Amino acid sequence: MKTIEVVAAIIRRGSQIFATQRGYGDFKDWWEFPGGKMEPGETPQEALSREILEELSARIHVGKLLHTVEWDYPQFHLTMHCYMCTLAGEALHLNEHEAARWLSARDLHSVNWLPADEMLLPLIEKELSAKED
Repeated sequence: MKTIEVVAAIIRRGSQIFATQRGYGDFKDWWEFPGGKMEPGETPQEALSREILEELSARIHVGKLLHTVEWDYPQFHLTMHCYMCTLAGEALHLNEHEAARWLSARDLHSVNWLPADEMLLPLIEKELSAKED
C-alpha cells in the first residue's frame, strides 16, 4: 500500500483551535487540520510553514510535535505529523478550503472530521485544558 507523509497544523488561538473544511477530492466537505504533503528535502516544520502560507496566506510559529498519526485509508497509508502552532499575524484567507471555524474544546465534536484528524481530538482537548504557552 502506498504511504503518503503529510504535516498538519493544530493552530491555537487562546482556548480555540482552527479547523478547515475540504473543498475537493474524495473527502470533500469533511473537516481537517490544515497542512499538506512534505516535499523532498523539507523538514516537517518547513513543510508546515510552506503549506499554511499556500493554503491560508498566513505565517505561523510551529511549536511542539503533538502526535504522529498512522492511519490506513482504503487507497493509501497516511503518516501525519501534527504540530501545535500559533499565528504570526491575524490574517487568514481560505485559498483551498470551502469553510473554516475556530472551535473551543466543547465544539470540537460539532464537525465531521476526517478519521485521521478525529483521533487527535482527545490530545487537543488536553492541550486546550492546559494553560496556554
